[in-house]
Amino acid sequence: MTRNYNYKWVLALTVAVATVSMPALAQKKSDKTDKSEKTQKSAATTAQAAPKSQNAAATAAVGGVQPSLLGQYGDWGAYTASPGGKKICFALAKPAKGSTEPPNRPRDPAYMFISTRPAEKVTNEVSVILGYGLKPSSDALVEIGSSKYAMYTQNDGAWIKNAAEENRLIEALRKGADVVVKGESSRGTRTTDTYALKGLAQALDRVGQECK
Repeated sequence: MTRNYNYKWVLALTVAVATVSMPALAQKKSDKTDKSEKTQKSAATTAQAAPKSQNAAATAAVGGVQPSLLGQYGDWGAYTASPGGKKICFALAKPAKGSTEPPNRPRDPAYMFISTRPAEKVTNEVSVILGYGLKPSSDALVEIGSSKYAMYTQNDGAWIKNAAEENRLIEALRKGADVVVKGESSRGTRTTDTYALKGLAQALDRVGQECK
């Protein structure tokens, strides 16, 4: 696996995915008049399963990026987009639950991404947006059962620190029931987010089919 850290791309997708809504998907569907009736029905079903906007304030995608939903599997959506003409595919979910210490501290939406970018020879890169500026020089932590993985941080994003562990992390994510992500903000707020992993394996398989 080749690691290619790209914070701007993840930030763009955070905004882009936040703008995906059922009306937008329906419009995309109506524009493709050559689809068969079977394909149209499938697209309609997929649109109905898509998560609603997570941030009503985000009304436009960065750089015109507009991801398309490939399928929804449990909490995980499989998406594709082509920023700058380069096709990318990714699985995305928001936390099933989250907490802050001290309690009830405000922050932006959190997401976990697992991305594949063929043009950059990147496959299944794990990244997390925690929804706040992270403490400088701090590590975030990913926990699956008794296994723990340190994550390198920048701004509000985190990536696995030891790239050699990424394949092992992906396998653990595929097999696990949930994963916990912990981080600390620049103001000292500690957060704990839990992501349900049901459906992730199917989402990653769909991503792999779309971006080979």
